[in-house]
Parts: sequence; C-alpha cells; structure tokens
Amino acid sequence: MATPWWSDDDRFLAAVTQARRAAEEVPEEFVAAGKAMFCWHDIDAELAALTYDSAVESAAATRSAEHAPLRALIFATGELTIELEVGHEALLGQVVPARAGTAYTHLVTGDVVMSVIDESGCFVFRPAPAQAFRLQCRPASGSNVVTDWIAL
Repeated sequence: MATPWWSDDDRFLAAVTQARRAAEEVPEEFVAAGKAMFCWHDIDAELAALTYDSAVESAAATRSAEHAPLRALIFATGELTIELEVGHEALLGQVVPARAGTAYTHLVTGDVVMSVIDESGCFVFRPAPAQAFRLQCRPASGSNVVTDWIAL
C-alpha cells in the first residue's frame, strides 16, 4: 500500500512549498479585498439594497458612461434611503429622511474614513475613495445601515 502524501515528509514539504509559492503569486490588492469582505464589524447593521446606479443606466444608453463626471447611486432599506454622488473630487451623500449621525467608508485595504452626517442628512468624503468601498451610516436615531461593495 502506498504511503499517503501527508505521511511522507519529502512529499509533504514539496506540497507546502508549492502552496506557499502559489500564495505569493496572488496580488496584494486581491488579498486585501478578500479580507475586507469578511470584516463586517457590525453584524447588526442592516444591508441596504442598491435601487439605482447611473453607471448601469448610462451604459445602456450610451458608450460614454465611463467619462461621466458623476455617478449617482441610491441604496434603500425599509427605514431610510441613502443617495450618493461619486465624483472625482468628493463622495457626496444624503440620508433620507434626514437624520444626523456618522458615515464611514470602509475601503478594500481595510482603512476606514469617517464623516459627520449633519442635521439635514448630508455628508461628504474628500477626496472621493479611489478604490472599491462600502458605506456605513450610523444615524443618531434608527438603524445602522451598510451598503454592499461599490466598485469604481
């Protein structure tokens, strides 16, 4: 009977070496994005559904969608709506109905940036995220809400 590979030291070491080399070939950004997907820091947050994306609308209508200066996104839960405009300089947002609180962008690198949501429900992130991110809104009253990942 043949010895299983995990019982043969040379075959086992060769398998571990091959696995380590394969892991080193994975791009660092891909690893960071994978880790970020599983770092949902607030499991009680409600996931907001994407209800509108201007990139999808304009891509269907014209080929110049990638040159559009702004991208509009709308996310909704049963309790509130988050309207976003992603531009080259800033990410502008508004929580409807208006509620003060705090907004966070969670970047695929694991970095988190905070912005104050004012009493009219408005917030801004300057500069706009340059990579994929998810938005978290923590209104002073009501549910904590998280969007899905937004790829730029």
